[in-house]
Amino acid sequence: MAGKNNALQKPVNLTDDLEKVVGKGPMTRAQVTSKVWEYIKKHDLQDSKDKRMINPDATLGAVTGKDQISMFKMTGAVSKHMS
Repeated sequence: MAGKNNALQKPVNLTDDLEKVVGKGPMTRAQVTSKVWEYIKKHDLQDSKDKRMINPDATLGAVTGKDQISMFKMTGAVSKHMS
């Protein structure tokens, strides 16, 4: 099992747009992923016909783009807002 040096456990800085979705950083990539999903579920942003697709609102759209995005591509879009 990965130890404390695991990249998912290293705190990263967040852009202002991402902080509007997940809260104030820095936080770990694992925390960011968890909080993005909390936001998606809280605001009912999963497509009703295809749960793999996310329909971003204006706040999440500032991070992922305004168009519908798959949950797999969303990870890449979110990581562009972490450093």
